[in-house]
Amino acid sequence: MEPRTAIFRLRVRDAMGAAPPHAGPATPLAEIVGLMVRAQASGVVIADGDGRPMGIVTEHDIARKAAFRLAPETPVSEIMTQPPMTTRDDDYVYQAIARMRRTGLRHMPVVDGAGLLVGLLTLHDTLGTATRTLMEQIDSLTRDDDIAGLAEIKRAQIDLADQLFQDNARATEIQALLSHINLDLYHRVVDRNVKALADAGKGPPPVGFSVIVMGSGGRGESFLFPDQDNGFILEDYPDDRHTEIDAWFIALAERMVADLDAVGLPLCKGYVMATNPLWRKTISQWKEQIRLWSRKRGTTMLRLCDIFFDFRSAWGRDDLADDLRRHVTQTAQGNHAFLREMYEDDKDHGPALGWFRRFITMKESDAVGYKGYLNLKHSGTLPLVEAMRLLSLREGLTINPTLDRMAALRERGVLSADEADYLDGAYHHISRLLLRRQIADFKSGKPVTNYVHPSSLTRRETDILKDGFEAIRRLQDRLRGEFTGDVM
Repeated sequence: MEPRTAIFRLRVRDAMGAAPPHAGPATPLAEIVGLMVRAQASGVVIADGDGRPMGIVTEHDIARKAAFRLAPETPVSEIMTQPPMTTRDDDYVYQAIARMRRTGLRHMPVVDGAGLLVGLLTLHDTLGTATRTLMEQIDSLTRDDDIAGLAEIKRAQIDLADQLFQDNARATEIQALLSHINLDLYHRVVDRNVKALADAGKGPPPVGFSVIVMGSGGRGESFLFPDQDNGFILEDYPDDRHTEIDAWFIALAERMVADLDAVGLPLCKGYVMATNPLWRKTISQWKEQIRLWSRKRGTTMLRLCDIFFDFRSAWGRDDLADDLRRHVTQTAQGNHAFLREMYEDDKDHGPALGWFRRFITMKESDAVGYKGYLNLKHSGTLPLVEAMRLLSLREGLTINPTLDRMAALRERGVLSADEADYLDGAYHHISRLLLRRQIADFKSGKPVTNYVHPSSLTRRETDILKDGFEAIRRLQDRLRGEFTGDVM
């Protein structure tokens, strides 16, 4: 029996039907009707020569717009709905359902990452998997775009995470979904404020740009309450337009971070936000910044790299983010001195395991009120995240999620099968313990932290955690040898 929250884990590719019949915009209506009859389809997607949807025609369009009104040889472009609303095959089903319900659509073409037609989502078939209770949850996760509606979405995340956890979903799957919802919030907030600036007489964006999210959000590994780590990558523009163009993006940044804070994504205490000029640059300025960081190294620079190197595009020009990702990887890959210093800066984040497999717990001076606890972020997930990022940069991989990096490194032979299995298990286990603690803290009204007390673990959970810590330590010992030459 499927768990009641299974629909929230489904991607569109898991629920879509086969690609519908498609035709070019010049196809006569008579041929379109014939296509529908032969394929027993209720709609035809109108596509360009490369297979990218341009419009859609359904039985209702034929009945309302064409029957007894237009000649059979009339090109279908005369009555097609254009442009068609589409969904990506890697989108979540619940979001596609919400869009179809809001817009009154019964069919939605599905495209892949290149924009090519790969399937069709039908509202009737998809709703068959959703109960009334689930539809209420879907509605709560897809509210209106005003601040109150977006804040409701953020609050609904917690209940969804709890239910998915109770349904034994993997913690990493829940993190990916939470990250996706947060990216959707970013998208809506930016859309909202780009329109607000235009309505206020400031015009549309003066140049193309990408809003990037960094850190756990960039990797798709967010827990319950990540703060804002964001920036802008701007298309290059003439220097003499800087004052005018930067003023527009300052206004957008100020609106964006304020709205995100109001929605439930708190301001970054370290000021890693697009309101800070350090995180708001043209693509050329970003590339120069990366070159500077790789040459003029120091603790501050390395910490900035740690924050920045896991970025992903949340809105706008994905190609700008992709271009910068390639530049980061190429710059770091061949720079052994830079990678060594990154290792040196990360090495203090290690597993909290001492002699005789005893946990090294926190002191009162580490965090008031948490003496005897484990910080499972600093001593668990963080060392793994940093190690996989370091190895991926060395290998020239342009992948962000930690587990995807791990799989790619295993495929390349950088990690052995046994090593990867232990590390994969450690990451899943530590993430689950962290998420469980955060959900429990939130439900009991306590501050949500990364602190877990060893007494809250079962004997089996303790043994698995210690095994995971030992696997991380072995990996760090190996990295010390590979990046510094120190084998002792």
